[in-house]
Formats: sequence, structure tokens, C-alpha cells
Amino acid sequence: MHQPQPQPSDSTFGTRVLVVDDDPTVAEIVSGYLDRAGYVVDRAVDGPSALAQATAHWPDLVVLDLMLPGMDGLEVCRRMRGRGPVPVIMLTARGDEDDRILGLEVGADDYVTKPFSPRELVLRVESVLRRSRPSAEPRGLLGAAGLSVDPEGRRATKDGTELALTVREFDLLAFFLRNPGHAYSREELMREVWGWDFGDLSTVTVHVRRLRAKIETDPARPALIQTVWGVGYRFDTAGADAAGVSDGGEGR
Repeated sequence: MHQPQPQPSDSTFGTRVLVVDDDPTVAEIVSGYLDRAGYVVDRAVDGPSALAQATAHWPDLVVLDLMLPGMDGLEVCRRMRGRGPVPVIMLTARGDEDDRILGLEVGADDYVTKPFSPRELVLRVESVLRRSRPSAEPRGLLGAAGLSVDPEGRRATKDGTELALTVREFDLLAFFLRNPGHAYSREELMREVWGWDFGDLSTVTVHVRRLRAKIETDPARPALIQTVWGVGYRFDTAGADAAGVSDGGEGR
């Protein structure tokens, strides 16, 4: 049976952010900065309490520590995504790039590595939330190669079937559909889609890989999002009809 998806809180009561971290000092600082920025802040110290808190008050965004007792942040992210769409920013003290990429692979929209600037975290929260909401400026539907994107309704379909996309995956697909045939570097995509002039470029690589898995007929041989050697990526609608198009490797 289809389960109704939790809905974000009414903007009349403020934007709700759930902060999940077992370090009381970090949780206090993050919550304080978000509170002063005007957000309604809920807190949880572990995975089960985070899921319970989300059930009681579905958040508009989750700031989620990767290392939690009992149930790690990756599993919390998976379970929350199973309940409904919600933007997630992952906090991690780990320096290993593989751990950061894992967070993106399970659907986190962004990550911040400890120690971090609380002001930067607030800016990233604002950025993710801004891009997760419908634009006030009316825009027409975008479509090509069986894909259809409604920027106002934040809905995307492939051959009539709705796609489950994260905030950044949706933005990336919409950007590609608006700019077919143009090759973009990862730096350009970071700036145009994420709105940042800085950041770990592996974030772009992971999101391209995740988006390919959802829109390509054969993600191992992508026909739509093609790798351009020495440059980055190009969205090629003509490629959907071409056979034998292979990926030469990501992030080159």
C-alpha cells in the first residue's frame, strides 16, 4: 500500500531544521546559529531519536552527523529517505574522501567536514533550502529524450514515471536540460548548480553518477550525460538515439 509522504512544515511557522549530533557542544553551537538565523530547530542525539523526532515534526532539512552511536548517519539518511523527500547535510569528522562520498551516495545533498565554520554551515543550509523550493518565477516545463522536468513543482519524470531525485540531482538535471550540447567542467557545474565558487569537486562527480543511474537506460554506457575528456560533462539529447556510446571515466 502506498504510504503518504510526510510534508514539510508550513512556512507560517518557520522553516524546521533537525540537528542530529551526539556531541552536545557541536549540537549547541549549530542549533544556536540556526536559531539566530530564524530557523525552528529540533535536536536529536542518535539515530532512533532522530527518526522519532522526524515522525513527530517532519523537518524541512536535516543536519546529520555521520558518526552516531548505535545507528550511523548513513542508515538514518536511508531510513528518512524511505519515508519521504527531505534535504540532508551530512556532518563528518572523517578526513577520508571515501566516507564523504558514501554520504553523497546515500542521498545527502551536501556535507561539511569537522571542524567547520558555523556561519558556513548556515549558508549551506540556506543554499540547499533555497534550491529545494519552487521558484517564484514561473518557468515552463523542460523536456528531452523522454525526460520531463517541472521546475515550479519540483517534479521530474522519465517516460511518464516519476523520478526520486534529491535536491541537487533535480537541479543538475534541470540545468542540463536547459543547456543541452554544452560541455561544462566540474568547476562550472559547482558554480552554476550548487552556487559555490569553492568545494570538493568529487561532489559533482558523485551526483553525476547518481543522476546517470536514474535517467540512463544503461548507466555503465551513458548516452545522455556524456563525459568530455579533459573538460567535464555534456548533456547530449541526440545521444539517446545513438548506440555504443561509452563513458571514458568520470571527472576527467
